[in-house]
Amino acid sequence: MQTERFTFKGHDGSDLAARLDLPDGEPVATALMAHCFTCGKDIPAARRIAARLAGMGLAVLRFDFTGLGHSGGEFENTSFTSNVQDLVAASEALKARGLPVDLLVGHSLGGAAVLLAAQDIPSTRAVATIGAPFDPGHVTHYFEGALDRIARDGSAEVKLGGRKLRIGKGFVDDVTNTKLTDAIAALKPALLVLHAPRDEIVGIQSATQIFTAARHPKSFVTLDDADHLITRASDAEYAADVIAAWVTRYLDLRRPAPPIGAPEGVTRVTETAPDGLAQDIVASGGKHHLVADEPAAYGGTDRGLSPYQLLAASLGACTSMTLRMYARRKKWPLEGISVDVTHDRMHAQDAPSASGERIDRFRREIVLTGPLDDQQRKRLMEIADRCPVHKTLETGAVVETVLRETAPELTTA
Repeated sequence: MQTERFTFKGHDGSDLAARLDLPDGEPVATALMAHCFTCGKDIPAARRIAARLAGMGLAVLRFDFTGLGHSGGEFENTSFTSNVQDLVAASEALKARGLPVDLLVGHSLGGAAVLLAAQDIPSTRAVATIGAPFDPGHVTHYFEGALDRIARDGSAEVKLGGRKLRIGKGFVDDVTNTKLTDAIAALKPALLVLHAPRDEIVGIQSATQIFTAARHPKSFVTLDDADHLITRASDAEYAADVIAAWVTRYLDLRRPAPPIGAPEGVTRVTETAPDGLAQDIVASGGKHHLVADEPAAYGGTDRGLSPYQLLAASLGACTSMTLRMYARRKKWPLEGISVDVTHDRMHAQDAPSASGERIDRFRREIVLTGPLDDQQRKRLMEIADRCPVHKTLETGAVVETVLRETAPELTTA
């Protein structure tokens, strides 16, 4: 994934700071993200979701609303409506770049904003909200103690998220008077509602109201015990995985066929965060995805198969496929195949090797079901050793390693 600094004009002409996360190769679709109230484009949840979508081949823009983060303008002069206008401006900037928006993702108040902005971004085919309020006016509870001062003086300074911001009366009036019912009912793109039942900032009833007001196609997925800001890495990664899987039903994410000589294309492994060991693995241009990790005892978070488990899985899968293809060709009554693979290391003197080093040993236990005779079973066990992965492990392979400045384009098999 590559990340570019991206600047565009907001609703009032101010320069808004953004990050454009780009996939390796030509983007197959474009996503626009809206962060939570007074947050920023670089919060962990937004980064993780953007990285997951970019790994699938999407270009993803996340930006700071007017007056926040690195963006220009005065936050005091903004409103919920101006946030929606900033989103529309971002979509227009992306369209001018040749990246019309296909997917809108909004977190908290940003979720409410994308629901309203979708009607003004006609290229949108899918909308996902995370912890979004049905009533945007809910955010006023953040500064209840200052509402009287805001009404009296036109604005007041409040402390939010450990920093001081000046909230204007225009923002309070606008967010209080904005209703989403009609916009949600008229929503044409597919809708995904993500919400945690224990969200203490925006109650689960908001998710129910949004889901009920929307027409099909619509989906709801619980985030279980995640907090409102999705601060835990595992929760952010789960939300990213759900959005990534869901959106494939509504966006065509196919990539060009791979070149001759590379029938399976590129398998790409990218770490999900530098503070752990979890790895995001995509193949076939992002069509297929899985996670690799290590147990907690080895510094990982145990979110996926370990590298050796993946290797064992490769041997087991290849063995089963090889047996099935052979039995199918022979028209033998093989009804089912199960392959258990275990891995350990052994001293060379205990194995057929004279190297004196410890070597790896894989043990396969194969179960063949169906009315096969003894000769058929014996032959299939011989065929198991002809599995290509088995041969690779036995004969060895050459690993060529090169250092690149950027990753090449992923291809689809």
